Amino acid sequence: MMQLPLWPLVRWVGIIVLYSLYKGNFDCTGGVLLRTYLIGLIVLLSAIICVISATVYVSMQGTILNPGQRKSIPKLVYIRLALFLPEIAWATLGAIWVSDNGVLCNQTLVHVILFTVIASWFIIIFTTIAIVVVFDPLGKKRAVYFAGNEHHDLQSSQSSQVFYNVKKATTRVWESRIRLLCFCIGQDNDNQAAFSSIAQLLSSFFSDTDLVPSDIAAGMTLLHQEQDKVDLCKDPDEVVCLSPSTSMRELDVEVEKAAHYMRFAAAAYGWPLYIFSNPMTGLCKLSGDCCRSRSQQYDIVGGDTLNCHFGAMLQTTGLQYRDFIHISFHNKIYEIPFYVALDHKTESILVAVRGTLSLEDVLTDLSADCENLQTDGAEGDCFGHKGISQAANFIHGRLINDGILNQAFLVAPEYKLVIVGHSLGAGAAAILSIMLKKDFPTLRCYAFSPPGGLLSKALADYSKNFIVSVIVGKDLVPRLSMPNMEDLKSRILRMVANCNKPKYQILLRGCWYEVCGGTPDNFPTELDGRAQAAFSQPLLAEQSLMSQRSPSYNTLFESSPVNSASQYPKLYLPGRIIHIVEESKGARFCLSDVKYSAKWSKETAFSSIYISPKMLTDHMPDAVLKALNSLCPEKASCISCQTPQGPLETHVI
Repeated sequence: MMQLPLWPLVRWVGIIVLYSLYKGNFDCTGGVLLRTYLIGLIVLLSAIICVISATVYVSMQGTILNPGQRKSIPKLVYIRLALFLPEIAWATLGAIWVSDNGVLCNQTLVHVILFTVIASWFIIIFTTIAIVVVFDPLGKKRAVYFAGNEHHDLQSSQSSQVFYNVKKATTRVWESRIRLLCFCIGQDNDNQAAFSSIAQLLSSFFSDTDLVPSDIAAGMTLLHQEQDKVDLCKDPDEVVCLSPSTSMRELDVEVEKAAHYMRFAAAAYGWPLYIFSNPMTGLCKLSGDCCRSRSQQYDIVGGDTLNCHFGAMLQTTGLQYRDFIHISFHNKIYEIPFYVALDHKTESILVAVRGTLSLEDVLTDLSADCENLQTDGAEGDCFGHKGISQAANFIHGRLINDGILNQAFLVAPEYKLVIVGHSLGAGAAAILSIMLKKDFPTLRCYAFSPPGGLLSKALADYSKNFIVSVIVGKDLVPRLSMPNMEDLKSRILRMVANCNKPKYQILLRGCWYEVCGGTPDNFPTELDGRAQAAFSQPLLAEQSLMSQRSPSYNTLFESSPVNSASQYPKLYLPGRIIHIVEESKGARFCLSDVKYSAKWSKETAFSSIYISPKMLTDHMPDAVLKALNSLCPEKASCISCQTPQGPLETHVI
């Protein structure tokens, strides 16, 4: 609900300037109403700015774990909430007055005031949605229960019932939030099941913390600088992961193949990635392909009626229209787009799976429960990421039951099967490869930036014979798993608890460090003589960090948070891993070309999340393609240089 004072201040200054410019133009029919609206809005914004400024000032006092100097924050929040009501009333009056046909003032003045009214309503609606999404109606009840649960016998039926009711209510809150955010994708049974599964996961993960977003930002800032200090102190030999017993020649061959196949994984994203990668020429090159008429014999279903996705795929891959066997743009939760094509250069039948590009894909990613994946030849427990497993199962059904692979091998019976994908598509491609390996012994899979919490140890080891994963830099997604998220939460809490600097100083210094670089700050990393007993009680009702005793809270004072047990099973990356890293590190946002090097790596190198400005950009498919092409400059093909020939006709579903 709280806004930064900058935006109300900008509105306040703008309205004062508007009033000053047109103060002589209110001597007209209805001018008194417009003048009254502007003066009232100036007064109301002045009050809002004062309250928000006071809130910002008070919130800067004390440290994160010492909220005593910020005890007046709730009162200021209630005052701001009270001002929200006259803000709605005044916006309503303004809308009525400015739309009155009896107002015969300067049209420019009327239009500017109309814009001001619309802006007010936009802010009100956005704020209301934010309140509904982030407000926790169970906060106080949960705090009272968890703060005192150590004095209750959790084995008693009464305590168990209370705990169950609180947990169930928390899950309902998260489910309501997800439904609100995903109102546009329908509410069928499959979606409802996904909503419930994700809500249980999120409620469980956040149930033991009382962190606000600024606390998390401060903790991540401290953690980033701490990680950089550790990297600076490491011996260079420690940074390099141990290599499997494979020759450098094999690494070069795999990198070369990965650079070739990454174009097909990128092509699965269609026109959005193509235009993003080619902002100056993308639209022009696609203009000849989009909206081109098709023969009636081709059935087009699934969201590419203008032919833009397929046009981008032709441009990206360099294939011709007749090389595509099947394309599916169908997209629902657990059902993701893919295509099958012939790659004559490598004599392969390619199955390329698209990564995350829609809200449905995000929900598939978040369905992070485990699902059994019994596989012949794998020894041990076989399970994997539920959402991605179901997506792979959907594609498997289409390929086998609909005869798509049979059709491809009838066209090219001597070709081998290769499955590729990026991000979510990489995870689905890896699991799909495991499903198809028995029927296609020569199958190969290239998973680019796959999600970290994907396969059990048994399946990860089994997949090393036919899957190669490619990861660039400090990419977040290959390190993203529930145990790693628990570890990150523990580390953030440790950093926040052990730092006695005000939050605003941490954030300001962190912003400077992220943008300009420099030497990591030497913020205190110990409790500065404060008794640990002061932190032994979780004081959520008084704005402490933790709402209950949990493994995360206990790790604040353990020697290593990594060693804490997790309630989530450990999942691993698929296959052998090629890690591409920058050879030279320059200044932040340096425009010079970056040099990369590739090495074999172990899955243990991705057992922690690294905070970095590039943790998201290193995951982008264009960044992966650029890194691979830089390693194979003589083999690289420009993503926009391939121009296919022939009419755009194919079987698209």
